[in-house]
Amino acid sequence: MRLGGRQSDNIEDRRGFGGPLVAGGGIGTVVLVLLALFFGFDPRVILQGDAPTSPPATQQAPSPSTSPRGHDDLRDFVATVLADTEDTWRALFSRMGREYRDPRLVLFNGAVQSACGIAGAATGPFYCPQDQKVYLDLDFFRALRERFRAPGDFAQAYVIAHEVGHHVQKQLGISDRVMAERRRGGSQTNAASVRLELQADCFAGIWAHHAERTRHILEAGDVEEALNAAAAIGDDRLQRQTQGRVAPETFTHGTSKQRVQWFTRGIESGDLRRCDTFGGSV
Repeated sequence: MRLGGRQSDNIEDRRGFGGPLVAGGGIGTVVLVLLALFFGFDPRVILQGDAPTSPPATQQAPSPSTSPRGHDDLRDFVATVLADTEDTWRALFSRMGREYRDPRLVLFNGAVQSACGIAGAATGPFYCPQDQKVYLDLDFFRALRERFRAPGDFAQAYVIAHEVGHHVQKQLGISDRVMAERRRGGSQTNAASVRLELQADCFAGIWAHHAERTRHILEAGDVEEALNAAAAIGDDRLQRQTQGRVAPETFTHGTSKQRVQWFTRGIESGDLRRCDTFGGSV
């Protein structure tokens, strides 16, 4: 992946301000939660905003400390990818006669307080629409490489672009409509979550399409890295790995095939209109 140019100023480094949020169960518990929530969030937290406002007594609450010096190269990578998404989405919104408001990206380790509640590193990267921030523990990229067997810098960029895709949904009013739908309840709440996630995958592809077209960021094998990551975290594959069976009625992010399909649609077309996951079957 060829990245250069500027780094985003919209980075909020809170590393060193939190400890482990998941109590008990050891690394196996953390991995299972990662598998369940990888690349996204608990829809109840993000779409309904009903996360706990304080951690249970058995958990370690965030406490200030000195931010670690580790991960500096990875932090620079994240800041550069974020800047590239900013440049891309500003241009695309301008063509629509709209103004794109950049999200902030919060780096944390252990646990973090967001407007959607307190989350731990085991939650994985997530976007909180209430404060319009992306939250990322850099240790997640190690899990991406080692646990999910999805290595590569473009796989990591895909993680960031997917979460920024949720910010684009917020800017376009899409996530607000889905939130209202969820608050009304009904049997289609999980289906709405799937469509939201698949659209974020498509928006990640939109970014990659236009970044390549204008700045030539892609190298051989980059697209395959993203597709491998998308396939690795389909609901069907994760459920089969963790519980030995697939329960489609509980899907929140879509199957491996769907995630690959929608990212591919975005990167091949570069057309926002092709990302309408709510207009028909997915």
